[in-house]
Amino acid sequence: MRKNSWFLLALLPLAILFLGAPAFAQVTYPTVNLGFKTTDNPTEVVSALKLVLTLTVLTLAPAILIMMTGFTRIIIVLSFLRQAMGVQQMPPNQLLVGLALFLTFFVMGPAFDEMNKNSIQPYMSGKISQDVALEQGLAPLRRFMFSQTREADLALFVKLSRVERPKTRADVPTMVLVPAFVISELKTAFQIGFIIFLPFLVIDIVAASVLMAMGMMMLPPIVISLPFKIMLFVLVDGWGLLIGSMVKSFG
Repeated sequence: MRKNSWFLLALLPLAILFLGAPAFAQVTYPTVNLGFKTTDNPTEVVSALKLVLTLTVLTLAPAILIMMTGFTRIIIVLSFLRQAMGVQQMPPNQLLVGLALFLTFFVMGPAFDEMNKNSIQPYMSGKISQDVALEQGLAPLRRFMFSQTREADLALFVKLSRVERPKTRADVPTMVLVPAFVISELKTAFQIGFIIFLPFLVIDIVAASVLMAMGMMMLPPIVISLPFKIMLFVLVDGWGLLIGSMVKSFG
């Protein structure tokens, strides 16, 4: 499946809704009833449990996206940028989250394609079982997390979990890998944020020194420094440099 197919799948329900509205008006709509009833058939119980597990996974999908991809690093760095510039709510939170999501899809594109090819499509066609699909689907995410996780953070959570010391990466449980990956992402994001703050801090210091030398104590330095911060960020193509450097940091 090509990369654009993810967007086509997302737009498919809207296309069916608007383009097929006249046809839908002439047909009867099916109804879905959810409830509990007694049964002597174990197969029906298993199907009900699978449905509950599927709904649970869908509910936890946003948390999985945040904790097991590069979303954490990206959104924190973008928040640091807005804080360093002192622009408060510009860009707005919805825009930052949306940009972080699309950058996450861009960074995780190869891993998502591999998951779709080796796990989702074979499982939907009935070629592999659910357990095999889950194992093959986790493999690309585990490789990505291992590539971004520091050895010290991984060793910390292996020690805290009190599991047997793993001999290879394959022996590391996913429940140990995920928090180690998140801690490493937080540390990397804060390091990038520190570098982002430095040039804007210099501008704030210069503006405060000039105002103090001129005796303008009542004028907040942010009023003078903010236009210079925006001008500096635009002149050096700040968005291109920041996004390019952040995406390359996942390489």
